[in-house]
Amino acid sequence: MAPTHGSFAHPLSRRRLLAVGAATLGSASLGTTAHAAASWPDLIPLPDGFRPEGIAIGRGPYAYLGSLGDGSIYRADLRTGEGGIVSPGPGTPSVGLKLDARGRLFVAGRDFGGRVVDVRSGEILASYQLAATTPTFVNDVFLTPRTAWFTDSYQPALYALRLGRHGELPDAADVVRLTLSGEWNQTADGSVNANGITRTPDGSALLVVQSGIGALHRVDPRTGVTTLVDLGDAAPLTNGDGLLRVGRTLYVVQNRQNAIDVFTLAADGRSGVFRRRVTDSDFDVPTTVAAYGSRLYLPNARFTTTPTPETTFAVVAVPA
Repeated sequence: MAPTHGSFAHPLSRRRLLAVGAATLGSASLGTTAHAAASWPDLIPLPDGFRPEGIAIGRGPYAYLGSLGDGSIYRADLRTGEGGIVSPGPGTPSVGLKLDARGRLFVAGRDFGGRVVDVRSGEILASYQLAATTPTFVNDVFLTPRTAWFTDSYQPALYALRLGRHGELPDAADVVRLTLSGEWNQTADGSVNANGITRTPDGSALLVVQSGIGALHRVDPRTGVTTLVDLGDAAPLTNGDGLLRVGRTLYVVQNRQNAIDVFTLAADGRSGVFRRRVTDSDFDVPTTVAAYGSRLYLPNARFTTTPTPETTFAVVAVPA
């Protein structure tokens, strides 16, 4: 476990918070963003007591954060660091998040299943009871063109919401439950099992990190059969949390290690080569990662700090 950072009581005083002369952005491409982002804030403050866990970034320079406390959704402008609540929480947690091109935010809701939020209106469009049994901890979500995939840290299963031809959301009764098998070894000691999720570079399978044992699995989305990804002599992905894949580069956040391990994957995701570890003095138990332009953005969940209504939280930006 990472030590509690007692000196982190006022984290936002340590780095630049607000951009000076923030640029107007017309594209999310690396080439058009790199120069403008030089003046963007390195730390983005969140409301006191917010307790962030998930983050999602779409085509524009805005990050969406979910609260583990009441489930509220906060939108932050990456150029200025300013933001506000766009969807008041239902009183249940928001964990992993993913945003689609229609402005719909898919939210993993811990033991309350999943829901879909319109980030423009703040309306909850649909709610789903994903697990068939208890206990359940719906932890993260990943979007493919036709499916929203959710992980469950307490059950050896993935949950799928199959979208219609034009993106229509399924009915509540149409949740698909995929049992994990093969080389998946579910631990029963209360530790976190399935956590972050993404897709292989060639799109043939899913990748899921199993936090408690620090392993990365390749999952056949048709059968649930898993195989361990060969990462060579890389250290275990202890406390592996959010996953982000950009091309063949995989970023694995390890929350209490205050680190991101970076790998180059084979196209089919069966193997990977460790490239480097990213750390930052402002990391305080980051849980996941999203990218915009030449930067990675990570919410500090601060799990080693007892949360109060006055506890400060922030999103940390580091170079990709």
